[in-house]
Amino acid sequence: MIGKLYLGLALCLATAMTVPALAADYPDKPVRIVVPFPPGGTTDVLARIVATGLSERMGQPFVVDNRPGASGVIGTSMVAKAEPDGYTLVFATINTHGINASLFPNLPYDPIKDFAPVTVVANTPNVLMVHPSVPAKNLSELIALAKAEPAKLNFGSTSLGGSPHMSGELFKMMAKVNIVHVPYKGGGPMLTDLIGGHIQMAFDNLPSSMGHIRSGEVRAIAVTTAERAPSAPDVPTMRESGLPDYEVAAWFGMLAPAGTPPEIVNRLQQTVGEILQSPEGAKRLADLGAEPVGNTPAEFAEVIAYEVTRWREVVQATGVKVE
Repeated sequence: MIGKLYLGLALCLATAMTVPALAADYPDKPVRIVVPFPPGGTTDVLARIVATGLSERMGQPFVVDNRPGASGVIGTSMVAKAEPDGYTLVFATINTHGINASLFPNLPYDPIKDFAPVTVVANTPNVLMVHPSVPAKNLSELIALAKAEPAKLNFGSTSLGGSPHMSGELFKMMAKVNIVHVPYKGGGPMLTDLIGGHIQMAFDNLPSSMGHIRSGEVRAIAVTTAERAPSAPDVPTMRESGLPDYEVAAWFGMLAPAGTPPEIVNRLQQTVGEILQSPEGAKRLADLGAEPVGNTPAEFAEVIAYEVTRWREVVQATGVKVE
């Protein structure tokens, strides 16, 4: 019995010694960052900024792997089932780790139990935009137009159930308008159709739309956050435009599979923090209209728990369903 006890202690000590050793050697081969959405959207853009910085600082390639589908479920569930060794990560969103928990009755992953949070990379507003041919110049005029022509206006979103989609559903509910939702598989295809005039309105994360707003290809009506975006100070908020209780903010963060050694998680968090604090990283995010965060794994875990609860209430109130 005593011999077995000493053997067990020896095995525990050996394991405790190997985890820091593994973390010290990490990474010794390429690391995959799964983006569960198509190229061109905000999630993809931010993931590539972080991947470049990690590659430069950690001496191994961090490769972005786009695995879109089912509102982020396909790529996210892949990472939930991956080996917890730090070599498969996911660039997650308020969609994958908040809204989806209420939208999908049989979600193939648990956003809390199946992941080891690393850090929130950035927060961004969503933005309501219209094609230049739409006569409304502000939110009040847009609401009046929608009420005058029920079900005639449509709005695009980046995915079914994503924060842009839910931003639109909240707008419909609070403004009491009847507009038709057109879901897309990512921000890139949606913006192409908005610029081409195939849809009249759209909600999107501000970073992926900023260039098109500045060029005049689309007209920004309002941002969804409580405060104006520093990168778009001339665009009013939904609150100040007539919907005083309206607020939606999107976040983007990195997670590993549950069981990933804490030393690896902490090293990733610290390195991402260095990227966000660097002059180049801060400038790139500011140019996109994103606010760098870089919080701790424990703080990120609290964010996820809050979002899962909050969006359950919103989904129930709006009646949104995934077929």
